Amino acid sequence: MNRHPLVAALLWVAPFPIFAADMANNVALVARAQQRWEQSAHGAWLSRILPPSTTPTRLPEAESRGAQLLLRYCVQCHHLPSPAMHHAEKWPKIVDRMVLRMKGRGNTGALMKDMMASVAAPGEEETHALLDYLQGNAQVPIRTRRYADLATAGWSFREACSQCHVLPDPASRRRQEWRKIVERMSRNMQWMNRVVGSRPDAREPQLAVDEIVGYLERNAKQD
Repeated sequence: MNRHPLVAALLWVAPFPIFAADMANNVALVARAQQRWEQSAHGAWLSRILPPSTTPTRLPEAESRGAQLLLRYCVQCHHLPSPAMHHAEKWPKIVDRMVLRMKGRGNTGALMKDMMASVAAPGEEETHALLDYLQGNAQVPIRTRRYADLATAGWSFREACSQCHVLPDPASRRRQEWRKIVERMSRNMQWMNRVVGSRPDAREPQLAVDEIVGYLERNAKQD
């Protein structure tokens, strides 16, 4: 069926205002959840579980059901996680552990049950859908045999980026993406190491951002 060009154009642009409205609702949902757990008796602890490193609009496949489930369940007790925090093989145990905690059956007994009194837990089908989303957008581990210079030119990259997660494959991203990612990871590391009154110690190994970015860019996915 042939449509009038104006009708076709309207049908094409219609989803965008709806998507924008959904994103605004998601941002508000995350903000309300954060306010709730920050103001709880356990707020100081909960606020330190994950760094505030991503937002609803930056999630991969942000309009998908998996992303919506992540936003519904995984901001109730801490900042929004990114699927790329872990590689695919690691996510099942983490999801199983988090679902148990949401049901009040975590590893801190009565405290966990009290903390989770107002928290919703996903059902079995939702849990599978959430796990599929996390694994489908997980970190791509490096194939070390492809990088003969990993221990030399890639030393700073290897030492810094394997501290918190599996070492990512430089070829999993395009050249222009890596600098922003490394700078964001640098901020995350500073956030995680923060202690009130602490100061950087020049005697400690320093994060060589430019060196890391240079190595990743040289080995990035080709456009």
